[in-house]
Amino acid sequence: MSPPSTGRNPDRRTSRSGRWIDDWHPEDPVFWKETGRRIARRNLVLSVIAEHFGFSVWVMWSILVVKMGANADGGPGPAGFALTIDQQLWLVAVPSGVGAFLRLPYTFAVPVFGGRNWTVFSALLLVVPCALMMWAVRHPELSFGTLLMIAGVAGVGGGNFASSMTNISFFYPEKEKGWALGLNAAGGNLGVAVIQKVGALVIAGGTGTALAQIGLIYIPLAIVAAVGALLFMDNLSEAKADFGSTASAARRGQTWIMSFLYIGTFGSFIGYSSAFPALLKNPALFNRPDVALSYGFLGALVGSVARPLGGKLGDRIGGAKVTVAAFAVMTLGGLGAVASIGRRGGILDKPSFGLFFASFMLLFLASGIGNGSTYRMIPAIFAARGARNGGTAEAMLRARREAAGAIGICSAVGAFGGFLVPIIYAESNKAYGTIAPALWVYVGLFVVMAAVTWLCYLRRGDISAQPSPAATPSQVLAASTR
Repeated sequence: MSPPSTGRNPDRRTSRSGRWIDDWHPEDPVFWKETGRRIARRNLVLSVIAEHFGFSVWVMWSILVVKMGANADGGPGPAGFALTIDQQLWLVAVPSGVGAFLRLPYTFAVPVFGGRNWTVFSALLLVVPCALMMWAVRHPELSFGTLLMIAGVAGVGGGNFASSMTNISFFYPEKEKGWALGLNAAGGNLGVAVIQKVGALVIAGGTGTALAQIGLIYIPLAIVAAVGALLFMDNLSEAKADFGSTASAARRGQTWIMSFLYIGTFGSFIGYSSAFPALLKNPALFNRPDVALSYGFLGALVGSVARPLGGKLGDRIGGAKVTVAAFAVMTLGGLGAVASIGRRGGILDKPSFGLFFASFMLLFLASGIGNGSTYRMIPAIFAARGARNGGTAEAMLRARREAAGAIGICSAVGAFGGFLVPIIYAESNKAYGTIAPALWVYVGLFVVMAAVTWLCYLRRGDISAQPSPAATPSQVLAASTR
C-alpha cells in the first residue's frame, strides 16, 4: 500500500505480532480520503459481524427455553426437560448478568491487546458457550444448577458490544463517528432478533438434537468472524487505556444517575427481549408457544431499529426530553400489559392477548428510543461540567475523558437490567402465580426514572438540548486515544 500524500504511512507496523498501524490520523482530510476511510470501513464491517454474533450467542437461551419447559401435565416435554417458567426465566437472566459484568473489562481489552487481536479472541470464545449448549440440551438429566452454569457462559457474548464500540471509535474522525457507532450498535442489537427468529425455525422439532443445531449454525459463524478479523482487521497503536478517567467518573454522582436511567432503557430492552418468548409460552398467561416461536423476535427487532431514532431525536430536541418521553410511553406500555392479564392485573376483567402483545411492542419501541437518548445525554452532561470548570481546552479534555469512563460504567450497570427483569418476573410468578406484581414494579420504576430525569436535567433547562462540538458521544468514546 502506498503512503498518502501527507507523508504518513498507516501500514507501518511495530515489532509486535499482528497487524499494527502506528500512524493513524483520521482528522487529516487528505489522509482520511486517500487511505483512512477504506481501512476504517473494512474494520467496521468485520466488527459489526463479530458483535452481531456475540449478541446472538448472548441471548440464545431465550429461544431454547421455549422448548425446554414441562408439558401440560408437568412432565418432560419433547426435548426431555421439564423446566418450570421460573426456571426458564432464570436461564435467560444469568447470561445477561454475566454479560453485564464483562462489559467493563471488555472495554479496556481493546487498548491493552489491540482491537483486531481482541476481536479474534472474543469471536473464537463464542465457540465455548455454543459447544456447551449443544452438549447440555442432549442431557435432560442434568441438574438445574448445571444448566445455569452452562447458560451463564453465554454471557461472554454480551461483552462484545463494549469492546466493539471502543475499537471502532478509534478508527473514525469525529464527524463520522456518530454514523459508524450507530451502525455498529444497531448491527449488534439486531443479533437478538435474528437468533430468536432463526433459532425458532431450527428448534421447531423440539428434541434435544434440534436444539443443538443452533450451535451447528453459530460455531462456524463465530469461526468465520474470527478468521475475517485475523486476516483483514487492524490494531491501532495510538489506542490507550485510560483507567484514571474511569476511576474519576466513578466518583461523579452523574455517572450513577445515568447508570440508573440506563437500567430502565437498555436494561429493559435486553431483559424484555430475553424474557418475552418465555412469557408468551407461560401457561399462567396465554400459553402461546406458537407465537413465541413465530413472532417472539419482533420485540427485539423493534427495539433495535428504534435505537438510532432515539439518538437522532436527542440531537434535535435534547436527550433528556426524549428520555422523559420514553419513560412516559414505557409507563403506558406497562399499564397496558397489566391490564391485558385481566383480573390478576387488577385493571380489566378479562385477559386480552392482543393488548398484551401490543403493549410489549410499545415497551420495546420506547426502550429502544430511550437507549439512544440516554446514551446521547452522558457526554453532554460531562461537557456542561467542563464548561462550569472554566471551559478551557484542558477542562474540556478532562470532561471528555471522564465521559468516556462514565459511558463504560453506564453500559455495564445498565446491562444488569437484563438480569433483573427476568428474575423479577420469575419471583413474581413463583410467589403470586402471575407476573402482574412484576409489571407493577416496572411501571413504578418507569415513573421514578422519568421523575429523576426531569428533576436532574430538565427542571432548570435541558443540559443536553444544545450539543457541544466537543461533547458528542463519538468524541467521548475516543477520548482515551488522546
